[in-house]
Amino acid sequence: MKTITAESGIIYEFNKFNPYTTRIASGTTVKIEAYDCFQNQIQTPETEVGGIDWDKINPATGPIFIEDAMPGDILKVTIKQIEIGEQGVMVVGPGLGVMGHKIEQMESKILPIKDGKVHFNDIEIPLNKMVGVIGVAPEGNGVNCGTPGAHGGNMDNKMISEGAILYFPVFAEGALFALGDLHAAMGDGEVSVSGVEVPGEVTVKLEVLKGDRLSHPMLENRDVFTQIVSAETLDEAAKLAATEMIERIVDKTGLPLSEITMLISAAGQSEICQIVDPLMTARFVVPKWLLKELDCTLINN
Repeated sequence: MKTITAESGIIYEFNKFNPYTTRIASGTTVKIEAYDCFQNQIQTPETEVGGIDWDKINPATGPIFIEDAMPGDILKVTIKQIEIGEQGVMVVGPGLGVMGHKIEQMESKILPIKDGKVHFNDIEIPLNKMVGVIGVAPEGNGVNCGTPGAHGGNMDNKMISEGAILYFPVFAEGALFALGDLHAAMGDGEVSVSGVEVPGEVTVKLEVLKGDRLSHPMLENRDVFTQIVSAETLDEAAKLAATEMIERIVDKTGLPLSEITMLISAAGQSEICQIVDPLMTARFVVPKWLLKELDCTLINN
């Protein structure tokens, strides 16, 4: 299995003009090394957070060119394994997150990770290893790695964990896939503007799917299918995620819009991913048992 090191190439912007660091065939499994979101600049409590290079935030390793990926295709990304380092870091500061208007100075906290837990003082937080930044080159202008969008990017969706399958619309030849911003744990919302930021390695299988289309990323795990949308406001993101999910089920089943809307209102879930990035990200979650009852396949694999 090929390992793609962070030293081999990172990006701070998803862009169709980025030169690729690696070229692979569809169906290839690769291990991707990633810095933490601060590019590993905060390693001790003595590090002055305000003094780090803030131009080196949210680096993503890549991009990876996947052969046969063309605009209009779907890139299927299966997350097989997430391995993380032995310590993480969190920060707060003026203007950051939902409490930034009340926090007067930058602070960081180094958090040891051992025995399957994040150690925050005397509190042990269960691990929830996940990927914050993951996606492909966008259709138009480049998008900073700190901003989510239809291409993916900084979605900060805690469901992007081991065993998850993501589906991205392909906007550029080769898709130009990249990932970074790993977390040892993070709650919905990421309210401080950081999860437990950590470096690590992510093993993924990358496959090109033909004959189906997406407008925004989708996620599948053992139990659910999820539509992910980022927008200017959380209201917009949540409503569009629900709309796209409902309309996709209608398209795939041919059943009446009114009935699918009622079913989804009864059994679906509107959830928050993050509320602290330049765009807000929401997801709409539908259980697989309902899709089975509807004989509905949301993605043509």
